[in-house]
Amino acid sequence: MENLDVMVLRTLQGWRAAGRRALLATVVHTWGSSPRPVGSIMALCEDGSVVGSVSGGCIEDDLIDRHTRAYAQGAPTANAGKDHRIPNGPPTFVKYGVTADEAHRFGLPCGGTLELLLEYDPDPESLATLITALEAGRLMQRTVRLADGAAALKPAAAPADLVVDAVQLTNTFGPEYRMLLIGAGQLAEYLATMALFNGFAVTVCDPREEYRGSWNVPAATVVSDMPDDVVLAFKPDRRSCVVALTHDPKLDDLALLEALNTDAFYVGGIGSRRNNEARRARMIEHFDQTEESLARLRGPIGIYIGSKTPPEIAVSVMAEILAVKNGVTLPRDMEVAQAKNDRELAHNDPGVLVCGVRAA
Repeated sequence: MENLDVMVLRTLQGWRAAGRRALLATVVHTWGSSPRPVGSIMALCEDGSVVGSVSGGCIEDDLIDRHTRAYAQGAPTANAGKDHRIPNGPPTFVKYGVTADEAHRFGLPCGGTLELLLEYDPDPESLATLITALEAGRLMQRTVRLADGAAALKPAAAPADLVVDAVQLTNTFGPEYRMLLIGAGQLAEYLATMALFNGFAVTVCDPREEYRGSWNVPAATVVSDMPDDVVLAFKPDRRSCVVALTHDPKLDDLALLEALNTDAFYVGGIGSRRNNEARRARMIEHFDQTEESLARLRGPIGIYIGSKTPPEIAVSVMAEILAVKNGVTLPRDMEVAQAKNDRELAHNDPGVLVCGVRAA
């Protein structure tokens, strides 16, 4: 599954290129709790088709009712008697959840309010240019003039928060997040599947033919070169993660070292606490690494959920990757090594003597 923003923009561009009327809704402000963050987008076609989301579904329903005739034959709605067509003209702002009744009606959490900017009939050629740039891996800034809806595009040097003022809206769109997996075993299949439905483009590297031959996730790209060469060709950036899963130092170690020299937001290797300590020792002894140079290397990877099976381990690893991607600092007791150390200490605690009997 591709990046959600790219999916929304591609679908919207297709509607507009076919001559169909459509709007692009962007979350520009939130107050209190809100279902979707600032910068989230959705597109609505004149026939009522929707892609993307700005809420849990109730606001989307209201926009469909306001601006299409998809619900015209049903029961009377709050927008009965209105035009039910996508209007012409410049972008407009609309707020939801201003009152307690509205918040309840639109499914917003208690106290939640959000504001949308609605762009009517965005230019399909400009959308196509934006999509082409995103597919080429470029970070792009899109600025919409509020007076007439004209959009301008330019490359962006770094990700940035959405900015809106009295004159324009500026939103930054990034290319897909990417995941490079070293190893094509069963765990890699589960992790690749989870990464794909979280919007990552997945590449799997394994020079071992017996593993590649049984790979069963067709949406991932599979390559057979040596992992360290693949890392160099992959060129990890700030929207990339590299995960080594083979348990074979000949394949994992050099790939991880190459990845540590990049801007990848996550670099980690599978293995027990003992194996990860041995990996660090090898890298320090044989590859002139230091504790400082290995500070970004994660392992044991994942968060502690007591996982035992490959799908459970994949959930654990994917959860940690998403937390790092989203800038969430996890409590130390959720780290696999720390959690297991704490549980071993508790299990081996002899307790205290009570009347000559050691209490558990």
